[in-house]
Amino acid sequence: MYSCSAGDGDAFSIGGNHLNHAARKNIKITYCIMDNFVYGLTKKQTSPTSPIGFKSKTDPGGAMDQPINPMKQLIASGATFIARSHSHLPNHVMEMFELAMDHDGFSVIEVLSECTEFYPGAFDAANPRKGGVFTTVPKEHDVTDEVAAYKLAMATFPGYFGLFYQTQRPTKNALEAGLIRDAKTKTNNAAPAELLQKTFERFA
Repeated sequence: MYSCSAGDGDAFSIGGNHLNHAARKNIKITYCIMDNFVYGLTKKQTSPTSPIGFKSKTDPGGAMDQPINPMKQLIASGATFIARSHSHLPNHVMEMFELAMDHDGFSVIEVLSECTEFYPGAFDAANPRKGGVFTTVPKEHDVTDEVAAYKLAMATFPGYFGLFYQTQRPTKNALEAGLIRDAKTKTNNAAPAELLQKTFERFA
C-alpha cells in the first residue's frame, strides 16, 4: 500500500482533477489531506475550503465563493474509504490511518490541521481542549451506506469525525494486473525483449 499527503489546495484545487480520477479508478493508495482552510505556505490566500467571509490576501473583503465540502466530493468521486480526523487528537488520527492502510483500494483521510500563523483557531469548535466538541460518527452508522455517509457529510461545521464510508470493489491495480496476465498467456509468457523483437520484425 502506498501513501501520500497534501493540503486542501493541492487536493481540491491544483490537484482536484487528479483526486477525482484516482478515486473513481480506485487506485490502491492512502491519501491524507491536511486541511487548513487556507493557503499557509504561500502566506494566507483563500483556499477551496475557506469559509465564506474569511479575509485573506486574495479576498481582503472576505471570501465569497462557496467552499468545497471534502466529504461530499470524495463520496461522489467514488473513493472506497473516506474518513475524517483532527490533528489535535493524534490517537484518533492513528486509528483512522490504521484502518485506511488496511483498506484494499483508494482510501482518503481529511485531517483538520490548524495553521497557527494564518488561520489560528480555525478548528477550535472541534477541539475539546479549547472548549469545542469532537463528535464522532455514531456507532450505529452503516459505513457501507453511501446515502448515510452523504447525510453525515452535510452536518453543520465542524461535523462528525471517524469513518464515513467504506466499500470494496476491484482496484485499478488488480484490473491492470489481470490484463498483464492475460497478455502473457496469449504470448506463451514470452520475454519482453522477445515481444519487442517480433514487433520490429513486423515493420521490417
